[in-house]
Amino acid sequence: MTRLSTRIGTLLLKNPVICGAGEQTMTAEAIRAALHTGAAAVIAKSTNESAAAKEQLDKTDYVLLDSQWRRLPWDFAPPADASLFGRSGLVQRDFDAWIEELAGLDREARALDAYVVPSLILSDLEQCAEFARRIEQAGLRVLELNIGAPHGEEAAKGAIVLERGAARIESIVRRIREATTLPLWIKLTGQSEDVVGLAQAARRGGADSVVMMGRFMGFLPDLDSGLPLLGTSAAIGGAWALPLTARWLMLTRKAMADDYPLIATNGARSGLDVARFLLAGACATELTSAVFTGGYGVLSKAIEELDAYVASRDSSVEALLGSAADQVQSYQQQASRPGWWQAFAPKPAGSPG
Repeated sequence: MTRLSTRIGTLLLKNPVICGAGEQTMTAEAIRAALHTGAAAVIAKSTNESAAAKEQLDKTDYVLLDSQWRRLPWDFAPPADASLFGRSGLVQRDFDAWIEELAGLDREARALDAYVVPSLILSDLEQCAEFARRIEQAGLRVLELNIGAPHGEEAAKGAIVLERGAARIESIVRRIREATTLPLWIKLTGQSEDVVGLAQAARRGGADSVVMMGRFMGFLPDLDSGLPLLGTSAAIGGAWALPLTARWLMLTRKAMADDYPLIATNGARSGLDVARFLLAGACATELTSAVFTGGYGVLSKAIEELDAYVASRDSSVEALLGSAADQVQSYQQQASRPGWWQAFAPKPAGSPG
């Protein structure tokens, strides 16, 4: 154990920094590059059996935007407040060949005290369960199931399933749990009024951890052309999402009332953001858009920043986990501040000061 060690159920990770699934984890070379930054795990680009979901990858388009919604150059040095707006599809690989390659990469990862994690996107449940069984049979050690992909409602019908119903999520997770004994991480949508309820449902179904949460869908008119930016709705993520994700982490930690492991994603851009999610209750954080737009060095820098923060507190990841979330009070518990508003109230015209 070190000060950065963290647990996700039965798994001990060397640090809480995970490279999330995306175009930056779509090839063996890309996964190796992420592993050699020191990240504790790398989630491979997601797959399922749907030809339509794979074809959607050919229609991928992205744009980086500043805080005024203006286009930024794709120079792998985006400002901290940049947002990523885009659409994508699933990896265009034969399933068996992809999993065989990932199993080999995971054997390489063992030497680095790390994990390579396949990611399944739900389409047909029985086919998903069969894929889960084959992933375990191939020798991989962890599985992520993404049922919170933001593109689910925009892709071809059935190609990518986005789940918002607690009963349905419990049933899905239970079926996948029957198919595999692997540690099972369930990635949930943030496009729900009750993310806590979705997390509880996944736990009841047998999830070892939940990943909170998928990006949001957005729509942005382009002022120059007067047309939809990218021509479609698209997924949107950025640093602005961190407080939203952190709140759901905090609320879920409180609702679970124990040490059930939560994984953060959506909003983290640095090691200090990983620390913020840690304090909110996440034992690990997946950095995805930040790596895609900033390069693999984002991961190594995040580990260094997090380590410096934890060391400055003379503490450990384990000791700091959820410590801010556990101190959250209600509005009613706050002390009154009579008259504070007078400093901000507009003054009548012609009044002194």
